[in-house]
Amino acid sequence: MTAPTAAPGSGRSGGGRTGGGQPLLDVAGLTAGYGASPVLRDVTLQVPPGDIVAVVGANGAGKTTLLRALSGLVRPTAGTALLDGQDLLAAPVEHRVRAGLAHVPEGHGVIVELTVDENLRLGGLWRASGRDLRAAVDEVYALFEPLARRAASPGHQLSGGERQMLAVGRALVARPRLLLLDEPSLGLAPRVVADIMTMLRRLCDERGLTILLVEQNVRSALSVADHGVVLHLGQVVATRPARSLLHDDALRHAYLGF
Repeated sequence: MTAPTAAPGSGRSGGGRTGGGQPLLDVAGLTAGYGASPVLRDVTLQVPPGDIVAVVGANGAGKTTLLRALSGLVRPTAGTALLDGQDLLAAPVEHRVRAGLAHVPEGHGVIVELTVDENLRLGGLWRASGRDLRAAVDEVYALFEPLARRAASPGHQLSGGERQMLAVGRALVARPRLLLLDEPSLGLAPRVVADIMTMLRRLCDERGLTILLVEQNVRSALSVADHGVVLHLGQVVATRPARSLLHDDALRHAYLGF
């Protein structure tokens, strides 16, 4: 299944916006899992450049496994995944990062013993130029002012929302084209979740970032996404404009639990 094309100018909040042309990420027939039992079965999806595609589904649907397969943490047994035409699945993890892929796993992954600035600089250690790294970190501070104010603070002193900003900011230091984001709302208060989702929408609209978002908070994810993909027991059962999924009562009740 492919992400549908919307009418021009449909804009934000799940309108199905897309600039046309080739997808930035093109996944076809992806099968992956742990041991002998596959978690994903023949998953096909596309992510247009500059859009947010939200992957939603119940616990155990295979959402996290999908991101782990794309970033190189799980080895698929079948299928293809192309990033701007380049084969992702044949590339080592570090080559995927250099090609423009960044992955923020569930649980944020902040190193709490390090300062905010030290955590951010970890995101660009592969850069040959120290000046380029400093510029990338400063770009994150300009985007997330709370992090700039707490640059010298260790990670354990940050709030949950600040830690999520730091996790995303560290990924942005690599200046990715595609951000894989796993459960950014996990454990956060509703107001903080709303702020995080607004921030993701801004990254796409103002900076042209493309995001593949895995999220258990279906309403929040689909409210900011352009397209939605529903996974059920490792298979894609629906791919539509996000707003269409949000208002499809039968599909929501059958697969999303609300």
